[in-house]
Amino acid sequence: MAEHQPADKAALVNEIRQRFAAEQLPGKSDKYDSRDVERLQQDDLLVENYLIWRHDVVDDTLKMIDESFQWRKQYAVNDLTDSVLPKWLFDSGALYLHGYDKEGYKLFWFRVKYHTKDPKVLSEKKKFVAFWLEHYNRRDHGKPLTVVFDMAETGISQIDLDFVRFIISCFQDYYPNFLTKIVIFEMPWIMNAAFKIVKSWLGPEAVNMLKFTNKNDVQIYINAEYLPPHMGGTDTFKFSYPPLVDDDFQTPLYENGPIASEDENENKEEIEADSKETTDSNEEQSLNPKKISFVEQISKPEENDKTDSKAKNAKKALTTFKGPLLHISPAEELYFGSKETGEKKCLIILTNVTKNIVAFKVRTTAPEKYRVKPSNSSCEPGTSLDIVVSLHGGFLASLHDRFLIMAAEMDQASGAGASELAQFWKEVPRNKVMEHRLRCHVVENSKPSTLTLRENSFIPAKTNEDLHLQLTQLLQVNKRLQEQVDCCIWFQQITVVLALLLVAMAAFSFYVLHTQQS
Repeated sequence: MAEHQPADKAALVNEIRQRFAAEQLPGKSDKYDSRDVERLQQDDLLVENYLIWRHDVVDDTLKMIDESFQWRKQYAVNDLTDSVLPKWLFDSGALYLHGYDKEGYKLFWFRVKYHTKDPKVLSEKKKFVAFWLEHYNRRDHGKPLTVVFDMAETGISQIDLDFVRFIISCFQDYYPNFLTKIVIFEMPWIMNAAFKIVKSWLGPEAVNMLKFTNKNDVQIYINAEYLPPHMGGTDTFKFSYPPLVDDDFQTPLYENGPIASEDENENKEEIEADSKETTDSNEEQSLNPKKISFVEQISKPEENDKTDSKAKNAKKALTTFKGPLLHISPAEELYFGSKETGEKKCLIILTNVTKNIVAFKVRTTAPEKYRVKPSNSSCEPGTSLDIVVSLHGGFLASLHDRFLIMAAEMDQASGAGASELAQFWKEVPRNKVMEHRLRCHVVENSKPSTLTLRENSFIPAKTNEDLHLQLTQLLQVNKRLQEQVDCCIWFQQITVVLALLLVAMAAFSFYVLHTQQS
């Protein structure tokens, strides 16, 4: 069978649909969910992912579609919800979605120490895996995952090769182009033999996706902010249910409602009032969201001790995420101040890099905290637009707060008024929407680090965050040392017992010989 070239992708998609309808559907329609069949005929990206995963070989692609569709019908994947699954599966904390790797791929966590082999509940656990994969597939259609097998503190009772094989099959056979890599953390030596079996189930490409890591090198793939302390990170996240995790936090995304209900005059007055409050001078200042620079978003200081913070924020604004529709600056983080620093505004700069109007909207996990102007609008071709994000009332930013920017190209003739935008977002296909996430960073102190005298030299004092991180690391090191000491003591006790047994056996032998001689 000759392979087709990627240039023929549209023709291949068409061929897949025609052959599926002609060769497979007539005899197996009762084995497929009609919703999957309909989606195959309408969703180009779905068919393309099947083709990518089977290297554009049509026969292999059709075989994978057939197997995955039958599997989806068998497990009733389209109807799996958290309400139909046992609550104990969620309470175990063994499986969940949380955080991103360094390449921006979602992390799918398997906390192996919370898994116990039990054939009686294996079927429910398989449905649980299918639920999470489908949940993510519906929310972030077409975006691959990075799987993390956290094997810290695991032993022989957690080895369940049937379950592992099912997980691998999900990515190999049922969810095409869904896997980027498998990060395996601290695999115990006792499981080496088991993983040799696992590797035999994987093809050469999948084997190359395996990344064996420990505490020293796991940050090659995942930043510390999304790693728990036992993996050398700073993430204190702990899965709990309910609610169901919808992203890398346990709060769903919302539209930025507070500002949508206010008219332009109220918004303008509020922004001007905020600007006046940030200076001790009597000069009136007006802040225009369309012309604000990143440095101007922070209140104008009267003391020099805020200069460093402003420079840091300005530098961060230069980082840019280059998406297919919009370039977004900053690329990753919005910097807000703590209660002491009082910095309550940030700027997001959007640049339209297409030849069409791009509609966008901004969603957040904390709509009661933030006001976003504009939160639902459009950007003309080749132009830039500034979005002002501000904390209102007495709220403070949190590291757990997130923003989602959604963007999609509009037809030039469709118009960009409020009613047109509302209708556009109702009709636009999900696979045509670009999404980019921003997290919040809280600047604890904008003043120079406190200096303390030590050994006749000035050394910057460590912040509470630094000390907490170091303390956590020390506790982890202490725990490992304690485990090693306990292990040594155990071996020492065994050695002493064996030595005593040998001495006793030798003494008994001498006694027997002496008795026989006498």
